[in-house]
Amino acid sequence: MNSPAEETLSVNRLAQPLLQRLLDEAAALRVRVQRDEFGVQVVDAGLEAPGSVEAGLAIARICMGGLGEVSLRSAPQEGWPTWVQVHSAQPVLACLGSQYAGWSLAASKEETGGKKFFALGSGPARALAGREPLFEDLRYRDRADAGCLVLEVDRLPPAVVVEKVLRDCALPPQGLTLVVTPTASLAGTTQVVARVLEVALHKAHELKFDLTNIVAGSASAPLPAPGADGLQAMGRTNDAILYGGCVHLQVRGTLEEARRLAEQLPSKNSRDHGRSFADIFKDAGYDFYKIDGALFAPAVAWVSHLESGRTFQAGGTDMALLRGLWLEMA
Repeated sequence: MNSPAEETLSVNRLAQPLLQRLLDEAAALRVRVQRDEFGVQVVDAGLEAPGSVEAGLAIARICMGGLGEVSLRSAPQEGWPTWVQVHSAQPVLACLGSQYAGWSLAASKEETGGKKFFALGSGPARALAGREPLFEDLRYRDRADAGCLVLEVDRLPPAVVVEKVLRDCALPPQGLTLVVTPTASLAGTTQVVARVLEVALHKAHELKFDLTNIVAGSASAPLPAPGADGLQAMGRTNDAILYGGCVHLQVRGTLEEARRLAEQLPSKNSRDHGRSFADIFKDAGYDFYKIDGALFAPAVAWVSHLESGRTFQAGGTDMALLRGLWLEMA
């Protein structure tokens, strides 16, 4: 059950100042802001606008509902020059209640009048709609007069999808902002790699760990250059987390539960571990549901048990694999 403080937190209200900063700095961050036919505000962070890594960091903070810190650090001694680092004192609400890309939004060819559309919505507006079973587990719903949804797509959403988002979020058009970030863009790649902590929280939920016992979390992952196309970009962002992602969770509960979480969390527990995600995805016939779910996890987990002061570690990075995929010597 959420604490009284958590029940009063609104991820949409907390994200609004961060969204306003993105809008105010649109030119500097190389994003484009416009209104669609309904009056919904649309931020293009990689379709026609070039976007930027800095825009991706800003979008990641918005995605976390104002409850996470996201920044860059330089760590060439770790085998890659640039890393994304994330921290939250409210990791469950920030990552699962807001950042997680869990809202399925689809439209048929008939509904769009052309090409079918599919996207997974992420960001604080998910908590206004509450359409995912996950929100029942979290026991959280948000109420706000404005919301922001992030879509990792290569084209603007069709009218039928925008209408659904407005209806499900109970928002007027002027109260909704859609941020569009193709994965094969600077902003898109950055905001996906910034999900490294969220991936760990989702895995903990899948492992049936009591989420109320997760007190704080921090994480980092190497930031690759965007892929040449969507498929390559998806492979690179997944590989960054699966083979380079490092997560540290502060937890309560029993000592054995903490130890078991550390042991079961890393991606090495998957039968598919050890190959590039692009190859795994291809062998699965480009069907996510044929990939072993245990793969979707960070490379390394540290779990600190607060009552005992003990920390458990499991997993390991594979920077040699990542350098082989991403790096060419000049």
